[in-house]
This record gives sequence, structure tokens and C-alpha cells, in this order.
Amino acid sequence: MTITVLTGDSAVTVASEGLLLTRGQLLEATGWDLKDTGLCRGEVCVPVRLTEPVSLVDVAAALRRPLAVEEVEGAVVAVLGESGGQVALTGEVAPPLTLRDVDGNEVALTGTGRKTAVVAWSTWCGCRYELPAWKQLADELRADGLQIITVAVDEDVDAVKPWVQEDLTTAVDPEHRLSDVFGIVNVPSTVWLDEQGRVVKPPTIAPGDDQFIEFTKVDADQHHDALRSWARGGPAPVVDDPADDEAVRQARAERRLAAWLHRHHHLELAEKHFQAAVALAPLDFSIRRSSMPLRGKDPFGPEFFELWEEWSDAGRPGHQLT
Repeated sequence: MTITVLTGDSAVTVASEGLLLTRGQLLEATGWDLKDTGLCRGEVCVPVRLTEPVSLVDVAAALRRPLAVEEVEGAVVAVLGESGGQVALTGEVAPPLTLRDVDGNEVALTGTGRKTAVVAWSTWCGCRYELPAWKQLADELRADGLQIITVAVDEDVDAVKPWVQEDLTTAVDPEHRLSDVFGIVNVPSTVWLDEQGRVVKPPTIAPGDDQFIEFTKVDADQHHDALRSWARGGPAPVVDDPADDEAVRQARAERRLAAWLHRHHHLELAEKHFQAAVALAPLDFSIRRSSMPLRGKDPFGPEFFELWEEWSDAGRPGHQLT
């Protein structure tokens, strides 16, 4: 039997006895080494008593990471979530995060040494029409030392390519690692990082312009003016950190497993895990709406408006500048 472990941006397949792994298999599949002192990766060690063969369930529990599992044709596929505990909060240094652009080139989102505004968007959102506005703002604020990086939370790189703006860095995030690290639940949203990589503004809904203001009820100028001020030395707005709990983290793991199963044409199993993800986080647009195209649903159709009404009835939860 084999197990394929999806973690970070990798998918590694090793021989195993189901979820039981030897030390070497665990290291190869996850990057975590089982030592006498506990689980270690680089300089990070988590004290825990585990013996070979070690269960991936126990590893996930020790690391406080969500785990989603499915058996496919006699093999096991498992998603080990990005990180344990809370997402990166205000004042914390964001963990390393590198994605790829539409041409496959690496794009570092964190640890860049510059003030950075990360803009999450998607082709399944009307915000794809707002990329020219973000390019204009990026051109304006580049001289002030600010870089704007846009991230398409999308499955299909080819679908993203027509929307890419010249001289505006655009990465693609099919695994939704941006949500894992920062707690993004909707697009368009932005996160601001200072020169040291600290979060100075957690995710807030932030349209590029006012094309859809009657729908979003969010004034783009308010966000842009705050960004201009911060780029030029002013304070960042005070925003509540995202609520991030075990159910949401598990939902993200279920969504990633569902997407992998869909890519490999296991559609019934994929639907099972999509449903599990939505049940755990029903008002998370980055989970529920993003899955609609893969599930044969229209992200601009009745299913989306049903989600929108539920979200509105719940008080439009999310993160906005105040």
C-alpha cells in the first residue's frame, strides 16, 4: 500500500501500512523527523512521545494540524494542514510562503524586506475585473516602497492568465495556502505585511474599485486611502484578527483533499469531501464558492446567491475597515 501526503505545496507518495509510517517514511512524506525529543523539522521541535511505526493521526494531533484522509483504489491520500494553532495574527511575523506565477516562477509573499500588500482575488469572483485598478495603485505606490502582489485563489492557471496585468505580480494559489496562513475567507481581500514580514493588517474585504459597490457595500477609496497613508509612513488601521478555529482549519483540509480527488477524476469521493468542507465552514466563500465550478455549480448563479443571502442574514461576517 502507498500513502500520498499533501502538505505545504508538496504531494509525496511513499510505501506504507495505511496511516502507519516508519521514521524514514514520515520524514520523506512530511519533512518532520521522529527523534527521541519529539517531532522535529529544522530548528523546530515539538516534544511528544511517539514510537515507530507512527500513526499520521498521532502526528497531526501532536502538531495541532488538521488531517483529512481518503482511501482510493487501495491507496491512501492524506492532507496534513498547513499549520497548527491560529493563523498569523497582527504583530506576528508571517511564516514563509512562496507561490508560483502563471509561468511557474516562484513568488515570495513573505520575508521580502519590503512593505507588501497581498491582494487575494479569483476568476470565480467579479473582482477579476478590478485588476487594472490594483495595477494603477501598484504603479502609484511603488516609489513609496510598497509592493502589491495579487494572488489568484484558483484551480486553473490557464483561466488566470487572461486577467494578469503587465508589471503587476500575480501568483496562483490552487491549494489555498493563503487562507491557511492568513485566514482569508472571501475575495477580494488584502493582507498587509511590513518590512520585517509582520502582519500589520489582517484580511479585510478590499475591492480594487467601486464597480460592484452596490453589491459589496465596501468603498474602495477608504481602503486605498488607508493603504496610501501606511505606505507613506502613517499607521495601519486597527482591524480585528480573523476568527480561526478547529472546524475552519479542518474545512480547509477537506477542501484541499476534495480538490486533489477531483483533479484525479475521483468525482464521487471529491464531492463527499467538498460537502464535508462546506458543512464545517458554510459561510467561507473561499471554500464554498470556490468549489462551485468543480462541482458543476455556477459561481455566479443560484447557488452563489443562496450563499450570499445566508451570509447577509448572518450579518455579513468578515473583515472590513471601520
